[in-house]
Amino acid sequence: MAGLRDTVSRAVTSTGAWLRSVRPDRRHLRADTVAAVPSAVGSVPDGMASAALIGVNPVIGLYASIIGPIAGGLTTSTRMMVVATTTAAALAAASALEGVDATDRPAALFLLTIIAGVLMIAAGLLRLGRYARFVSHSVMTGFLTGVAASIILGQLSELTGAEVSGATNVAKAIDLITHPGRIDVASLGIGLSVLGILFGLMATRWATMSPFVALVVPTVVVVAFGLDSVAQVRDTGEIPREIPLPALPELGLLSLDVVVGAAAVAVIVLVQGAGVSEAAPNPDGTPSRANQDFIAQGVANVAVGFFRGQPVGGSVSGTALNVAMGARTRWAAILSGALLLPIVAIFAGLVGLVPMPVLAGVLIFAAVGSIKPEVIAAIWRTGGTSQIALVTTFVATLFLPVAAAVGIGVALSLLLQLNQEAMDLRVVELVAQPDGRFLERPAPSRLTSGRATVLDVYGSLLYAGSRTLQVRLPDPAGSAGAAVVIRLHGRTTLGATFYRVARDYARKLAAADGRLYLSGLDADLLDQLRRAGGLDLAGPVRAVAATDVIGESTRQALHDADAWLVRHRAEADSPGSGGDGSGRPSNDEGTGQPPVDG
Repeated sequence: MAGLRDTVSRAVTSTGAWLRSVRPDRRHLRADTVAAVPSAVGSVPDGMASAALIGVNPVIGLYASIIGPIAGGLTTSTRMMVVATTTAAALAAASALEGVDATDRPAALFLLTIIAGVLMIAAGLLRLGRYARFVSHSVMTGFLTGVAASIILGQLSELTGAEVSGATNVAKAIDLITHPGRIDVASLGIGLSVLGILFGLMATRWATMSPFVALVVPTVVVVAFGLDSVAQVRDTGEIPREIPLPALPELGLLSLDVVVGAAAVAVIVLVQGAGVSEAAPNPDGTPSRANQDFIAQGVANVAVGFFRGQPVGGSVSGTALNVAMGARTRWAAILSGALLLPIVAIFAGLVGLVPMPVLAGVLIFAAVGSIKPEVIAAIWRTGGTSQIALVTTFVATLFLPVAAAVGIGVALSLLLQLNQEAMDLRVVELVAQPDGRFLERPAPSRLTSGRATVLDVYGSLLYAGSRTLQVRLPDPAGSAGAAVVIRLHGRTTLGATFYRVARDYARKLAAADGRLYLSGLDADLLDQLRRAGGLDLAGPVRAVAATDVIGESTRQALHDADAWLVRHRAEADSPGSGGDGSGRPSNDEGTGQPPVDG
């Protein structure tokens, strides 16, 4: 009963805190409303274009642009974040649903969106936010650049009104270039006018309204001059003249492609959302919480899916516009979605008149703007590893399904992380000085007989890092009675690979009448060493616990090692000790001397 009361109490406290955080601030309500207007207007062409990219009715993108900012705005910890349609998520959804029949694609899209949302919520509840940083900057840049290039190539046919064929967007672009006679001049003219408006107004004070201008002006031209050869949105299907209402998903459309596509969407949205959180910090300095933002984007997708929309996520462009327009609280994003509702309800019929080349032009403009030559150049200058990551992910995104490209990117990030840890590992020798300090110098390749060598390790000792350590430790072969101290200060965990490497090295030292000391171990690590390390702490390996004084445990280990060397040298030289008089110490594993733990 007490446990139930505690649970209810925590729930009430959390609900109260959430209600206080979303309560509108009257001081900033005017500024938030002003900022919401251009966001709402700009989301009309953006939402429609994203839906067209998936191959569904553009009004579905408008539904997502209404529900996403409202549901996301109410739950994100990053208050400036606008949760809206994104081209990367749309491309992932399009790739996943490519084999679905056109009549079933909308329902399958809604199901995919809900599954993606559930996966995002699960990621937040499992506190996986910290793992978003493991997708390297090079991989993410390569992926987003590949997405942009794929969108540009894929929309050339819509921009020109040409019928093309091909398994990939690259193939479709090549087919168009090699058959220029298929181009419809009127469609090409409308498409180029859209790009001219968008790029022409980009550096003016009308930049925020340019997508709306590019939507309205060419549409008026097509209708006024009766350009029948130009495809319009109404040609893709009937445009609903109603506000979005919730509906249950059709579980009969559940398939492996839908689930895999939802997972790809979830990864893309979460990684992009993490970038948006970093780029748009809270005005009052309150830190963003990655896991809360994961949950918020998941909640938004679940809500959007039930209201018959497409995947949404933290929008880079939408958030940047929100901040640029002077938004002060989360209500700017919420109001942008709410303001779009009457626009859709009143003008839904006019949506069908929008020319398809207009939406293609909006997508191409957004894709061109997302390509960052300066970022690509900076990554290229950092070296071969980054270049491989960038190019591999870029090519994979162009020629493979997005889900496969995302999987390759994530796997490549992990491999590069492990490789970098292994390559960055460095072993140095610490030489004790008369004043008690240590002098650092390169580690020797071989050990010196009858001498204690102190080593410090820079870099990760997990996985491949431990294998690199094994190669770079001084070779005990040819030495007699050498001791080695490996300093592990600051380490919080050591894996099974390290323990195996330490055990093998200790055996090599023991074979040469030597001994291994591990210093600087904190209490938890020392306990782990005793329970799971598989090392004989009463024999060839001795552990010295860390203290509050930096370097004290290493000095203690060095002192113990020197004392052990002196004692064994004396034992080896004494008559009847079993020594050969050469000064080579004997192994005392059977002496019963306890390990040093302090």
